[in-house]
Amino acid sequence: MRIRIVDAFTDRPFAGNPAGVVLLESWPAEEWLRRVAAEVNLSETAFAVPLTGRDDADFALRWLTPATEVELCGHATLATAHVLYTTGTAAGRVRFATRSGVVATEQGAGGAITLDFPAAPPTPVPAPPGLAGRLGAEPLGVYDTGPGLGDLLVELADEATVAGLDPRPDPHEKIIVTAPAAGPGAGYDFVSRCFFPGVGIAKDPVTGSAHTALGPLWAERTGRARLTGRQISARGGTVAVEVRGDRTLLSGTAVTVIEGELLAGPDQAVGSQST
Repeated sequence: MRIRIVDAFTDRPFAGNPAGVVLLESWPAEEWLRRVAAEVNLSETAFAVPLTGRDDADFALRWLTPATEVELCGHATLATAHVLYTTGTAAGRVRFATRSGVVATEQGAGGAITLDFPAAPPTPVPAPPGLAGRLGAEPLGVYDTGPGLGDLLVELADEATVAGLDPRPDPHEKIIVTAPAAGPGAGYDFVSRCFFPGVGIAKDPVTGSAHTALGPLWAERTGRARLTGRQISARGGTVAVEVRGDRTLLSGTAVTVIEGELLAGPDQAVGSQST
């Protein structure tokens, strides 16, 4: 079968967030999925299976990190949609059945792909003990993003503070940090960085799911439903956001960087390994 590496939320190779994408005919053994994700060793690898007999979804979609399965992933969904559209496997609006309900994608005339995701409006909460010390910066606000996302959202003073962080988060934490853009000429409205050691990702390059909480936060602050976020990782990426009630639309482009043959197929026996 074919396996692809797709850079998402970018218009050029070697930027944005890379994701593995594997299109399957049916679900293989769970252990095989986990081993492929560990072998690919990216933030997420997406596995998609076509659905028949369902009126509300066209594909089943799962996202696995090298360590665990996640509830929601934006960049790997964008990468999967990009593969479906560029290979002619699907067209128009594509609906995916996921652990977070049905999400959908649609490609615009200019090639950008829009993801229709559930919103995760943040709720103010007290800062966990020692958070400022672990981040190396004093939070202006701390928010819970709800059970669907499960991240801690932390607002910091400014873009420079976000860019300069060298945090030491707790091994079980999943933290999004954010601040307003440095100025009106930046080309984006807010910045973010994401640290997810709780799911085996020390620093995520560009995190679509985080923008389901970042969008509502900054929409409330600015009074605007349409915003642009910039994740200021080493690779960097841009996410266009539109808040529509209980949904958040995330838009971006993607580039296939690697396409190859996956030789260790799901029919190959998977045994225990000794160490």
